[in-house]
Amino acid sequence: MKMKSSLAPGIRLITNFSRDSWYRGFILILTFLFYTAYHLSRKPISIVKSELHRNCSNVIQPKDINITNNVTWCDWPPFDQDNYQTLFGVLDNCFLVAYAIGMFFSGIFGERLPLRYYLSIGMLMSGLFTCLFGLGFYWNIHSLGYYAFVQVMNGLVQTTGWPAVVACVGNWFGKGKRGFIMGVWNSHTSVGNILGSLIAGVFVSTAWGLSFIVPGIIIACTGVLCFFFLVEKPEDVNCSSPQHHERSQEVGETAPLLRDSSIVDPSINGAVSTEPDVIVEEHSEAISFLGALRIPGVVEFSLCLLFAKLVSYTFLYWLPLYISNVAHFEAKEAGDMSTLFDVGGILGGILAGLVSDYTGGRASTCCVMLVVAAPMLFLYNNIGQRSLGTTIGMLLLCGALVNGPYALITTAVSADLGTHESLKGNARALSTVTAIIDGTGSIGAALGPLLAGVISPTGWNNVFYMLISADVLACLFLSRLVYKEAQRWCGCGPRARGFNEL
Repeated sequence: MKMKSSLAPGIRLITNFSRDSWYRGFILILTFLFYTAYHLSRKPISIVKSELHRNCSNVIQPKDINITNNVTWCDWPPFDQDNYQTLFGVLDNCFLVAYAIGMFFSGIFGERLPLRYYLSIGMLMSGLFTCLFGLGFYWNIHSLGYYAFVQVMNGLVQTTGWPAVVACVGNWFGKGKRGFIMGVWNSHTSVGNILGSLIAGVFVSTAWGLSFIVPGIIIACTGVLCFFFLVEKPEDVNCSSPQHHERSQEVGETAPLLRDSSIVDPSINGAVSTEPDVIVEEHSEAISFLGALRIPGVVEFSLCLLFAKLVSYTFLYWLPLYISNVAHFEAKEAGDMSTLFDVGGILGGILAGLVSDYTGGRASTCCVMLVVAAPMLFLYNNIGQRSLGTTIGMLLLCGALVNGPYALITTAVSADLGTHESLKGNARALSTVTAIIDGTGSIGAALGPLLAGVISPTGWNNVFYMLISADVLACLFLSRLVYKEAQRWCGCGPRARGFNEL
């Protein structure tokens, strides 16, 4: 009797995954690469700051250069003046204010334009303006206006990224283990920051222009990749649509939301299926801005993210300079050391997603991490530079606690609210809701570096006091949602999981 040959292990592994699973994995990896490139192109400015204004007394003077000022001869005008920290703050805010303003409009465009074209054009334009900043080195440009203009334009075009990638991932993944999946996926933010720091660090001491040009070329290439390979929705390739909501266990769980027509714009309802598991409507209209604001939890999480992102972006733009000034590291060493904060951010985002999936308490998870982050920031400023081991440990811990809530709100929370049951099956609110939450957060992202630039001349201690205060305020805005979640855990409120009861 002839034995039937067994299937090769590799092929058996491949066939265990369905066609839907392969497509979902592919989209997850693709969008991960896209937003990694976005953050990679934002990071160089924080690395180059310590090169644009240096301590020239420690630099060997070239013999062929006639030096008139021993203190600033190696600096790059106009950043060779005593107000250089203010000028750096201006550059940061040109990008961040433009990003914050543009974000509120980006979500609206993202709901109405093909995501593939929208993302592709956005990445190509981001690559152009990132390269233009670096070309200022080779063109010998010393005008603050030039660099400010490039930062404004880059801030505007970078708003194409976040609402579009979250909407795309939200289209492909249901609520199930969204916190964990998006926690892992959201590590693109920290991976992009790390790669941006390392790439910029390679060139910063020799030709800082390349610190921008190389990341600019990388994000432009990912734009081309997006044009050829991105699939916006499962139905475009005959894959099954995800289930965004769990079936209600009690009739009364979502009834108040569904009965209250003021919760959302009535124009978004469309033809709602009588089947409870069918959540995607082919002909539903995009939600209005005010309709998105009425979704329970959007306002609270938006205001929380304002202060959480203030802290995160202050570290993003000022941490290398802080390490350079306090620990007296060179520009490249300070940039490399700052990547540990982002490594901690990866771990914090995954942990926040896991805990919130297990407990069903997105707000409580964020609140606990923010509460613990406040004293850790105080400790980092006071003992974080005592030894190399202490510095590494504190950077990892602070990165996890600061970026964990930020990562959870901008991913799983935004996706949950963008597919809230009060929308009655309309899945086209994802981009608008994401833009509102991240746009509000971006106001804080603009304020943080600006305040750091104004406060830092008075001492780094005052900067950290500002960051600790922001963490406390972020917690306060979640207090109502935390109370609701605590009621549910104690059996005093609705037993619905997620945001149905908020």
